Amino acid sequence: MRSFNRQFNEMRPIEIVPNYVKHADSCLVVFGDTKVLCAATIEEKVPPFLRGTGQGWLTAEYSLLPCSTETRTEREVMRGKQSGRTHEIQRLIGRSLRASLDLQALGERQIKIDCDVIQADGGTRTASICGACVALGLAIKRLKFKRNPFIHLVGAISCGIVNGEPLLDLDYSEDSSADVDANFVMIDTKQLVEVQSSGEKSVFSEEQFLKMLSLARDAMDHIFNLQKKILLGR
Repeated sequence: MRSFNRQFNEMRPIEIVPNYVKHADSCLVVFGDTKVLCAATIEEKVPPFLRGTGQGWLTAEYSLLPCSTETRTEREVMRGKQSGRTHEIQRLIGRSLRASLDLQALGERQIKIDCDVIQADGGTRTASICGACVALGLAIKRLKFKRNPFIHLVGAISCGIVNGEPLLDLDYSEDSSADVDANFVMIDTKQLVEVQSSGEKSVFSEEQFLKMLSLARDAMDHIFNLQKKILLGR
């Protein structure tokens, strides 16, 4: 039995709570028992390599709070460096959210996305992308650009092959035992931004990959509708 009594093609209950903190455009995104605080901050400057180009930029930071996991996760600042996993997830979030923007329309501004995992039960990177998109949209909306740089919603979801069966939106117990896992990132036209897929315990066929892709595509409608409800009021 899957958590929340789900079928193979069902996501965990999702909730997005906007304006969760006072000092940044933000939201709390909840996928089942995974909870991530996402915030967006706009700065009136860009990195040195973009000065004078008229183009903006977006970058992201990601972290697990010590109490977010069953066994306490040590703060990376105490180790003096980020883990490879954290660095890879930050880059994924940044790439994903840049796909939602017209960086020329943004002008010489930099947006910093912060994703802090409050509680982890699988799918933290995909939940972070879904929530960060809402925080970004709220930040763009507040500044009232003449030409809106926010051109696409971005969503993400995990899939996997567990005991030979394709499953949508893996929780931790499923992810840790999966034969194959995958993360799909898409814009609201259902075009792909990025796919991460690997055979953790076995190889997988093209047919299995396409089944996971199909599950992910079908799930995106619900994610985009939740984002639209907050950002567009519908």
